[in-house]
Amino acid sequence: MQHVDVLIIGGGPAGISAAVWCKRLGVDCLLLEEQAQLGGQLFTIYNEIIDYPGIQAENGIEMQRKMVQHFIDMGCLYEVNTKVISIDERSKTVKVKQQETEKEISYTYLILATGSSQRKLGVPGEQQMIDRGEVYSASADGERLKGKRVALIGGGDRAFEGAHLLASQAKQVYLIHRSTHFKAREQYVEKVLSDPGVKVMTDTEVTAIHGKHHVTSIDLKSKNSECKNLSIDAVLIRLGIAPNVELIKEKVTTTQSGLIVINEVHQSSDPSIYAIGDACTTPLFSSISSSAGQGAIVAKYVSSLLKKS
Repeated sequence: MQHVDVLIIGGGPAGISAAVWCKRLGVDCLLLEEQAQLGGQLFTIYNEIIDYPGIQAENGIEMQRKMVQHFIDMGCLYEVNTKVISIDERSKTVKVKQQETEKEISYTYLILATGSSQRKLGVPGEQQMIDRGEVYSASADGERLKGKRVALIGGGDRAFEGAHLLASQAKQVYLIHRSTHFKAREQYVEKVLSDPGVKVMTDTEVTAIHGKHHVTSIDLKSKNSECKNLSIDAVLIRLGIAPNVELIKEKVTTTQSGLIVINEVHQSSDPSIYAIGDACTTPLFSSISSSAGQGAIVAKYVSSLLKKS
């Protein structure tokens, strides 16, 4: 069985940072990434990155190139297309699948940099829509949605910003929210409420998404129990994010929202397991900068522990 002192799960900014620091500190380390490329959520950032000290990038893809090049130049060890199937915290082993083969890797310390994913509605038709590839970015897919009837679901910044961006291109934009209270910043709310191209529907929930080959309509239920069907060409779900902690949530302490509970050095309730990035960070405080900093903290701390042992 393969053994490494530090095993990192997740190849986004947090995991990359932890690996770079482990390499710099002479720590035996391996990073595992489920996707074909390192970068994590950097691939979903389409706007300019202007707040990472010392590096300005046109978008997340440019930032990904810079980070991955640094990672490779440092000689960090990694495996992509590697799905973690299970974690056994008692034996300190991780079972992974690569194509059709499975193997186990043992660790001294495990760093979870598993990131987060978009929260789902959990309604009929949603997964089929996602599986067909009907997933859009308001900032990058304006042309694809031109002349379409678009529904944005949510009440936060991303929902309102998306509605405002698409209002000038889509045939009709509906912003649908389950309450009358919005979490979005006032500047976004004001723009949308005054935009004739956006119809805001509050106290309303989506109960189903219809369409065999592409989205054709959605079912709505309002607070007064009124139900109706709305013709729609595209649905953008903007309900916030959820940490990717399914593999570990029963094995370490998590918050009600699913975040891994950590101490000042990002150690979980299991002294051999650490969490960094969106797996443990409240969305309000999530950023590329904080993820990179957390990776450095954990790498430095486990390096000090390994030197003592």
